[in-house]
Amino acid sequence: MSADRSTVDEPSLSGRVALVTGGARGIGLAVSRRLHALGASVVVADCGVSIRGDEPEPTVAEGVARELGVRAVPFTSNLTDPEGAANAVAAAVTHFGGLDLVVNNAAILRDGFIFKAKAADWDAVLRTNLSAPFYVLAAATPHLREQAKSGRAPGRIVNIGSSTGLYGNLGQSAYASAKAGLLGLTRVVAMDMARSGVTCNTVVPFAATRVTEAIQPANPAQAEYKARALKLPARFVADLVAFLCSAEAGDVSGQLLGVRGREIFLFSQPRPVATWCAPDSGSGTPPFAGAFKEHFASRFTDMRTDLEAFNTEPVI
Repeated sequence: MSADRSTVDEPSLSGRVALVTGGARGIGLAVSRRLHALGASVVVADCGVSIRGDEPEPTVAEGVARELGVRAVPFTSNLTDPEGAANAVAAAVTHFGGLDLVVNNAAILRDGFIFKAKAADWDAVLRTNLSAPFYVLAAATPHLREQAKSGRAPGRIVNIGSSTGLYGNLGQSAYASAKAGLLGLTRVVAMDMARSGVTCNTVVPFAATRVTEAIQPANPAQAEYKARALKLPARFVADLVAFLCSAEAGDVSGQLLGVRGREIFLFSQPRPVATWCAPDSGSGTPPFAGAFKEHFASRFTDMRTDLEAFNTEPVI
């Protein structure tokens, strides 16, 4: 994916209607701008909360909608309950006559080591980062199915994940759990919507955002990574999301993709890598210790954090 847009064939999203959650800042803003530039009408769904999920400021989304101008409207209600999510979908249908593209990007961050974690913070992060995408898709997918039945081009769903949900990172139990859950949601939605031709994928982004700014490095290697690899502009992420929203990506679904500058990753997804069948020992305990050393130990997944795993120079 080249930084020079004039050298590539750009997908056309003319006539398509997009709902972008968290669409007024960071990656969501880049996605809103890119989809709109390619011809889509955009509902900028963002209540303007802080990175912790409080202090809502609706003027943020309103300002982005004004900047985009024609074919853009703000939606500033909270999406963390089914009614709010349904109203966001209804806003797309009311203003633009339908809904084709859903980008679940909104997320908050409340870090804390597990031995210091607060239940209220866990609940807030899961509600915003995982429940809200479910509520949005539960409201949107009936429209996408009916539109496909009526002959409208199949819709596209992109969920914005995180490498933290795959690798883990210190003090991010809630954030990692929510983002890992988002991959499970993606797989099931891709399966449920396959007959309608609607695709659903997860994108793991590497870009400078309020989330990355809030990361507190736990060691010098992580500090180096933050200073180097987390300064990428969000437009690279928006390019990949736009492709996944296009007609050309109709055969891409249920996949886990990453984007770091001009690098695009296709991630593997968890599958068995080794097996062992315990002998019939009656009521005795199987010889787990020896079997684990012989069959599994060499294949154990390492304990690197995501910051350590991707601590290489990005390609831009």
